[in-house]
Amino acid sequence: MSLEQAITMVQANEPQYAAAVAERGALALERTNAKTALLPTVTYHNQAVYTQPNGVAASRIGQVTGDASPLFIANNAIREYASQGVVDERIGLGQIAAIRSATASALRAEAEAEVARRGLVVAVTNLFYGSQGAGQKATVAAEALNEANHFLDITQKREQAREVAHADVLKAQLQQQQRERDLADAKLAATKARLELGVLLYPDPSTPYTLDIPAIPPPLPDRPGIDSLAKQNNPEIRSAIAGLQVAQADTFASKAALTPDLALNYTYGIDATNFGVNGPDGIRNLGYAMSATLDIPVWDWLATERRIRASKLRAGAARVVLTAAQRRLLANLEEFYAEADLAAQQLRSLDASVITARESLRLTNLRYVDGESTALEVVDAQAAVINAETAQVDGQLRYQLARAQLQTLTGRLP
Repeated sequence: MSLEQAITMVQANEPQYAAAVAERGALALERTNAKTALLPTVTYHNQAVYTQPNGVAASRIGQVTGDASPLFIANNAIREYASQGVVDERIGLGQIAAIRSATASALRAEAEAEVARRGLVVAVTNLFYGSQGAGQKATVAAEALNEANHFLDITQKREQAREVAHADVLKAQLQQQQRERDLADAKLAATKARLELGVLLYPDPSTPYTLDIPAIPPPLPDRPGIDSLAKQNNPEIRSAIAGLQVAQADTFASKAALTPDLALNYTYGIDATNFGVNGPDGIRNLGYAMSATLDIPVWDWLATERRIRASKLRAGAARVVLTAAQRRLLANLEEFYAEADLAAQQLRSLDASVITARESLRLTNLRYVDGESTALEVVDAQAAVINAETAQVDGQLRYQLARAQLQTLTGRLP
């Protein structure tokens, strides 16, 4: 399994990323709804109304001759039927403001989803190379135990030959016992690291898998390319810009409440005392009605004015967030690249340290066999090898994590 495959699998299982993606999709649908709110709506309206009669003979237009008048004056007849197609259209700045707000919210959700994706990449990279590193440290611990067993065998043979004191054997035994404990701890750490990655990959975290890791780490791109990608494709900046746009849209919506709204209505169908196209007296029931309503706001005790002021305050805070995000981008760019560059430079030094430590241990063992060095020197040389190999593993993990951190600013590294 490569790192890219692991990231793809984790994206389908990680709950926080799934929530961010779902929010992005939901707000995209809300943006579509805000746009369609500009279009007319069509309703097929059906109603049957019965009103208690008042005992007075019908006398109004539309009432059945000889029938009694309804008790409620707002109703036209005792029995009234409506079956109509209704087309409504409302025109106002509030709808435009809703589109602006929904669009800005959708853009912010899209940026936040990308932030979540890049954060997920860092987490998976940490677990991926951390699992590899834990396995390598277990290998280092196993080799250290073999070396300790070998040194114990040498001291015991030299003691039998009366070449060294029993103290050397005791020191070798203590070293061998410590290496056994170190190996057990390293194996446990490797198991935990595999399980932590397995939790994100499979329904059963104990599912066996093998990591496909390149033998040579990819090189670090040059700084100008990183700067260009970070400035063009940074989700934190896009999220902050979208947040400012949301606040500005809220201000526009508050101001829109001070403007008139025009409502248009077209109704076609029947509204009569019988359910039919024609009435019993030969009058045709089928027809249409149109209306236009203009609502002009006059006075609301300055509630709209206060909403405008509140939205302006939020817009000011959003500007501060945007400038802070821009400053943080510049600082992170310097910090993350410096970290990755230093980690890349130290990889060569760590490799050289491992070679030097192993050679030092080999020479020290030879000198000990010849009686030219002490057991303490051998133990120190063994510890130097363990420290160098462990530092080499940590250095490789540090470099990969530094690259992943850079990708939170650039999306992907060239």
